[in-house]
Amino acid sequence: MWIFCLVLITFLSGVQSAPSRPQISVETRKQLVALRDQLSVALLEENSTKIHELANESIRLLGENAGIPEVPDELRPLPEDVPVLSETELSTAFDPYVPFIERQIWWKEGIDPTKTNHTLREVASVIEACLIAGSLNEKNSDRLLTISKNGGDFLVWTQEQAGSGVFPFPAVRNGQGRPLEVAEAFLRRAELEGKLGEIIVNGWVIEDFDDGGLQFDNGLSGVALIHLYEATGDERYLQAAKRSADWALNRRMVTNWNYNSFSVYLLSEAYRITGDVRYLESAKKKALLGVIPGQLTSGNLAGRWADPHNARPAYHYIMLRSLAALASVLPNNDPDDVEIATGLILGLRARNPDFQRGVANADSSVEALILVDSLPDRFRIQLCDSFTEQSLEVLERYGTLGFRQRKGYLGPKAWAQLVARRKNLAPMP
Repeated sequence: MWIFCLVLITFLSGVQSAPSRPQISVETRKQLVALRDQLSVALLEENSTKIHELANESIRLLGENAGIPEVPDELRPLPEDVPVLSETELSTAFDPYVPFIERQIWWKEGIDPTKTNHTLREVASVIEACLIAGSLNEKNSDRLLTISKNGGDFLVWTQEQAGSGVFPFPAVRNGQGRPLEVAEAFLRRAELEGKLGEIIVNGWVIEDFDDGGLQFDNGLSGVALIHLYEATGDERYLQAAKRSADWALNRRMVTNWNYNSFSVYLLSEAYRITGDVRYLESAKKKALLGVIPGQLTSGNLAGRWADPHNARPAYHYIMLRSLAALASVLPNNDPDDVEIATGLILGLRARNPDFQRGVANADSSVEALILVDSLPDRFRIQLCDSFTEQSLEVLERYGTLGFRQRKGYLGPKAWAQLVARRKNLAPMP
């Protein structure tokens, strides 16, 4: 769980682990690296035929490892008799998060980004959480909107500091936490190649040399500002989001499918709010060439992404979120409608049934499934056997149990989304 979870999820016994994946031979690893390099070129050239050929060859080489995560899933079972939130609970369900978030606020214009262990994705998530929660609870609405606007102002400032349209990444060295550890490896490579000066401006990393990692925070920050613009009407937020979308529009696709998906998500939302068809066309291209080709289409694990990294449930649902966002804005009878919907539905059927045995990943699952649950009616028949409704019910029980035990099993955005969903489902007085 990320920084705003109040406790580690150690409350349940009987955690079920999937078996470890078989070992991949040294020779096969070498072949996969070579294929990845070829795939990088094919993605640069946007050669659809070659991309699919190389993705399929990678699947063949992975063999029984295809679709098996690099780290075994851990499913946390929970009681089935957790009552849904009562009307009284619905009105207070987000209250514990408000003072907690306020105590944790680290973002302030003028900070030194080389001395922080935080990333912009955290700010983006809090902005979204507070916008959703503010619409549910009149008592805290002004307080929550203030948090969202302060976060939005900070994001705009970081983009101005970067100067290239991207929402950047802090150039902290030897930072703590997985995102900063990944960034440190990248910075070390840049340093060894004498390129550190090319990628850092005002203490912010503004270039990833087509590694793709900057798409993560840029995508989430841009989406958060779109939603903040819708809530406030403040044109500054929309213009900043459009600059981030323009940056994403011109980035090449990379071999890590989930990185590309963050730009699909942002560009889909940018199209929704602006109607600029450039964003739609780019989102479709990045989904069709930079996300979906990595997905298994046959066998027992059909719908999962084949490579061990993206087979992990967190990344699986991150990519489904992007496909759901894109599906939600596709015009009727769009020529790519079927292929995008097929990738989404395969992915839902591949992982959603796991929730009947327990929860492996919560936050990214909630965010994806909430989007799926609001898709246009033309997707409904195809979604009827995707276990989306059942999965959301499990996730709601999971979050509700944490709320009643005064423990944050979900991050604030995911919990706010589930509370909002429950409130909408509750019978009118």
